[in-house]
Amino acid sequence: MKYEVIEEDGFNFIEAGKGETLVLLHGLMGELSNWEPVIDYFKDRYHVLVPILPIYELPLLTLGVKSLAKYVHKFIKYKKLGQVVLIGNSLGGHVGLVVTGAHQESVKALVLTGSSGLYENAFGGSFPRRESYDYIREKVEFTFYDPKTATKELVDEVYKTVNERSRVIRILALAKSAIRHNMSKELSKITIPVSLIWGKQDKVTPPEVAEEFYNLLPNAELNWVDHCGHAPMMEHPEEFNKYLNTFLDRILLK
Repeated sequence: MKYEVIEEDGFNFIEAGKGETLVLLHGLMGELSNWEPVIDYFKDRYHVLVPILPIYELPLLTLGVKSLAKYVHKFIKYKKLGQVVLIGNSLGGHVGLVVTGAHQESVKALVLTGSSGLYENAFGGSFPRRESYDYIREKVEFTFYDPKTATKELVDEVYKTVNERSRVIRILALAKSAIRHNMSKELSKITIPVSLIWGKQDKVTPPEVAEEFYNLLPNAELNWVDHCGHAPMMEHPEEFNKYLNTFLDRILLK
C-alpha cells in the first residue's frame, strides 16, 4: 500500500486530495489497498478519506453493523466534514446505509458496490476451514469473476486473518450481525441520490440483490459491470471509476 495510514485520536485512516469529501468504506475481509485505484483516480479533484473500520478493536459484545456505523459518523464529525459522499463495498456499503439512515443530513450521496444489507452469500455459504490454504484460496477466488484477481498476496492476507482465533470470532460475529440487520423496510426513507455499481457475476451479493436495492431506494441508479464479481473497484477499476465519476459530476457539479 503506497498511502500512509494516519493515526489520530483513536482513528486510523488514509487521506488524500482536496475538495468535496469522498469517504470509502471497506468490507469485512477488505484491505485499504482494495481502494487504491479509486484513490489514485479521484485524489486530484476530491478529498478522499479511507477510515479503517475497527473490526478487531471494538468490544466483541457491542460489535456489529450499528457500532461500525456509529464509529464512521463519529469520524465524520471528528474531521468536521459537513456533508460527504459515502462509498462502500460489501459490509462497508451496509455500514454506509446505516449511517445514511440515521444521519441523512450528513450524507450528500451514497455509492454501493456489492453491498450487504439485504442478502449475502458469505464465504460461499459455508464455515471457513481455517487450516486449509487451498480452501481459503478457493473462497477468495469465489469473490471474483476472474480467479486471477485473487493474488497470492491477497490470499495470504485472508489466510492469516482467519487463522487468528480472536479475529475469526469477530468476523463471524459481524457476518451474523449483517445477516440479522436486513434493511429492506428502511430503504424507502433514504431519499438522497444512490448509485449502485454492481458486478454482473457477483456470487456473494448476486444481481437480484442489486435489483432489489434499486427497487426499494427512491432515488437510485443501477450500473452493471460485466465479467465482474463482488468487488468491481478491484476487478474492473477503470469501469468502476467511470461510473463513479459520472455520478459525482451529476450530483456535485450541478
